[in-house]
Amino acid sequence: MDIYGEITNRIMDQLNQGIIPWQKPWQASGSAISHVTGKPYSLLNQMLLGKAGEYATFKQVQQEGGWIRKGEKASMVVFWKWMTVKDEETDEEKEIPFLRYYNVFHLDQCEGLEAKHIKPLQNSANADAAAEAIIADYVKREGVRLEHQEGDRAFYRPSTDTITLPLMRQFKETAEYYSTAFHEMTHSTGHAKRLDRLEKTAFFGSDAYSKEELIAEIGAAALVNRAGLETAKSFRNSAAYIQNWLQALKNDKRFIVSAAGKAEKAVALIMGE
Repeated sequence: MDIYGEITNRIMDQLNQGIIPWQKPWQASGSAISHVTGKPYSLLNQMLLGKAGEYATFKQVQQEGGWIRKGEKASMVVFWKWMTVKDEETDEEKEIPFLRYYNVFHLDQCEGLEAKHIKPLQNSANADAAAEAIIADYVKREGVRLEHQEGDRAFYRPSTDTITLPLMRQFKETAEYYSTAFHEMTHSTGHAKRLDRLEKTAFFGSDAYSKEELIAEIGAAALVNRAGLETAKSFRNSAAYIQNWLQALKNDKRFIVSAAGKAEKAVALIMGE
């Protein structure tokens, strides 16, 4: 059976049924917050920390009977502190802001502490041996870096040849986790040292970007199918994702056929065929 032709036809059938609502397959893990107060850090500090969850200072960890794992490095949190100073010319006092900082550790870097303010994510995603073998073989063979970050993004960065995914426990469905992983893996096949498919001039919303998203999602759908993980829900969500990008391509469904051919080459590379 021509799996790519079959998947393309099934996607077309889904699209012909009308608008399909796409659902993000993972749960956002919230903000970076203080372990002591439960309050979220400022937007600037959210960017500096780069990871959701609870943070505590070295002293706070010690006070609660915990400890920092050996080799862990602290992250910096900044804040403004107002200082009263006297003007040398007018002899008047005035308030001047000074930028200060302190160091914090994510609870994942600590032992003996439990989260106080963040509830465990409800999910049903589990590791699958067949899918894990596909991923492990590809990243080892091609030298792609695979990272997991508790957050709200999944992406491939060509400059560092790195795939970044949310944590598995953020996904409600096993098939959706691996669909996301396979999607980003398909993107990585377009690197210049592999299939040389990624266009440097592509930008979000452009035809080149939209076509690459079609390739990645068809590749993901094929890999999920080959791993035996496909569900009606996961396939329908893939079709909905493809539908969103087809709108950027003026709903020209001919692009799916072209994307399927490139996805087939990408999957062959991932599978080592």
